[in-house]
Amino acid sequence: MFLPFFETLRAARIPVSLREYLAFLEGVGAGLVTYDIDGFYYLARTAMVKDERHLDRFDRAFSHVFGGLEAITADQVMEAAEIPAEWLEKLAEKHLSPEERAEIEALGGFDKLMDTLRERLKEQQGRHQGGNKWIGTAGTSPFGAYGYNPEGVRIGQKESRHQRAVKVWDKRDFKNLDDTIELGTRNIKVALKRLRQWARTGAAEELDLDGTIRATAENGYLDVKTRPERHNAVKVILFLDVGGSMDPYIKLVEELFSAARAEFKHLEYYYFHNCLYEGVWRDNARRWTAQIPTHEVLNTYGPDYKCIFVGDASMSPYEVAYRGGANEHWNEEAGEVWLERARAQWPDNLWINPTPEPHWRYTQSIGMIHKIFDGRMVPMTLEGIDRGMRELSR
Repeated sequence: MFLPFFETLRAARIPVSLREYLAFLEGVGAGLVTYDIDGFYYLARTAMVKDERHLDRFDRAFSHVFGGLEAITADQVMEAAEIPAEWLEKLAEKHLSPEERAEIEALGGFDKLMDTLRERLKEQQGRHQGGNKWIGTAGTSPFGAYGYNPEGVRIGQKESRHQRAVKVWDKRDFKNLDDTIELGTRNIKVALKRLRQWARTGAAEELDLDGTIRATAENGYLDVKTRPERHNAVKVILFLDVGGSMDPYIKLVEELFSAARAEFKHLEYYYFHNCLYEGVWRDNARRWTAQIPTHEVLNTYGPDYKCIFVGDASMSPYEVAYRGGANEHWNEEAGEVWLERARAQWPDNLWINPTPEPHWRYTQSIGMIHKIFDGRMVPMTLEGIDRGMRELSR
């Protein structure tokens, strides 16, 4: 019965193994969920999704197999109708008020509503709009989308208009976490967790289970060992490109910055424009009056810091390679010289580029900085940041 579901998950590139599928079947067979579509969803997701990046793909696959009538023909609907009616009835009871349930009972009950839906799916041959009987749009039929009926079944509609549908076939409540989508703050936090390091600091307040077992075995009596609590000790210095070609990415970089500040206890940040030169700043409103010498930054933070540059690396090649090439001031030394100094000071370094990776080869300066960083440049996607955090954690 559930084999098409398993095949759909594999077709959606969710790495579900046969062992996980059998564990899911075992849970169903053991009666962990009974006539509860929400419980069934969570059982399937728990058993067969091991990486939260695949949650969005799972939601779409689940909707395709067990809901989403907009993608199913009338013949397929009749086949899908083998799902126990109790499931649909329980879901309806969950979402309807007592007054709404009384209205449905007065018209013949939930069973009558679903029987009528089946009959009309058999009779109807095409799309219908604006009426009060057929499955269509913008009407008063109890079946369809973008219309009104106090006891309806919504089919193929993006969102509810009156919040009165008995069965919301295509509703999805789960946030996208696919690793190819545009980032959000929560997504970035997921990727940045790859960079966590733990150092032993503070008082001995945590049970050292391995140490206790080892000491007990050696001494012949119970010998409890403790160890200091663990604290996130990773240190990060962030250089953020601002202005010019970075303007379209302001919101995205703000989300990255917000996530980084929430994730790392030891975070320092500075702004630059296009390429690193002799001065950086902390306040963009005072970029010309309160610049901080880059040499001072290099001498302040030790090599234990992880250094991350964020920028589109899109500029004139002269800004990277030549003295005096900067577009806003006269630089005594080329930007490349300063980037090499930064990489020498902080060996664990990375460049995050918001420009889509397939476009990199069309901009000469991106290729130049990619080479300066020995290939340590990643796109600003969840997958890209995850890849970069793995690189920095080596």
